Amino acid sequence: MATAAIRSYPAIRSMSGLRGFFTMMKHDISSVLERDPAARSRLEVFFVYSGLHAIWMHRISHWLWFHNFRFLARWLSQITRGLTGIEIHPGAIIGPGFFIDHGMGVVIGETAEVGADVTMYHGVTLGGTNLVKGKRHPTIGDRVVIGAGAKVLGAITIGEDSRIGANAVVVKSVPPNSVVVGVPGQVVKRSQLHHSGDAPDLNHAALPDIVGVTLKQLLERVDSLEERVDGHDQKPHIHPPMGDAWDGLDFSI
Repeated sequence: MATAAIRSYPAIRSMSGLRGFFTMMKHDISSVLERDPAARSRLEVFFVYSGLHAIWMHRISHWLWFHNFRFLARWLSQITRGLTGIEIHPGAIIGPGFFIDHGMGVVIGETAEVGADVTMYHGVTLGGTNLVKGKRHPTIGDRVVIGAGAKVLGAITIGEDSRIGANAVVVKSVPPNSVVVGVPGQVVKRSQLHHSGDAPDLNHAALPDIVGVTLKQLLERVDSLEERVDGHDQKPHIHPPMGDAWDGLDFSI
């Protein structure tokens, strides 16, 4: 995922780009119809999707920001924040086809860069971790899905076609075609790669339980070793779960 390509996305940095701005609006509406089964028509999407309204207002404030109308740009972004519950700094670079589903509580920092066809759910933060004036927010590759409540922090890169699980906290760069889960985020390589022509991968709740699976395997190994050494269990202890449920007197519930 090339940062140079992302930098080519910003809408109407000159008035000659006005036609491109409206073309991008059409792309944004199509993205909603593709990714949200609740969307019934272009008219509905145009009028009632606050995530789109926030993105469109950002594109205007972004133009103002890069033409040195910075106070006006910040003022417009704060008006948008009050109306939509979505805060996007006018300096952030947002690619085409960006879809914020539900949207409330989304925060995108000044030096964040978001690629094409990215999907983001409510409660997501693309934040900074220091006071450096330069690049301090994440760069998000094309077709990335960021689940509800996830925090992506620092001047890191999320590779294209990756999925960030709900409520994950990501503080290190992620290679393309990865799934990230947990706090802090743990990277899991996809067993089936996602490609640019595939349908959007929106199942951000399908998350591998890295700790649970590892613990289960360790307990199974302990049981196997004890059986080989002693012939039977000598002391009660926590046993591996049967199916997906933990059971036993070892838990005081």
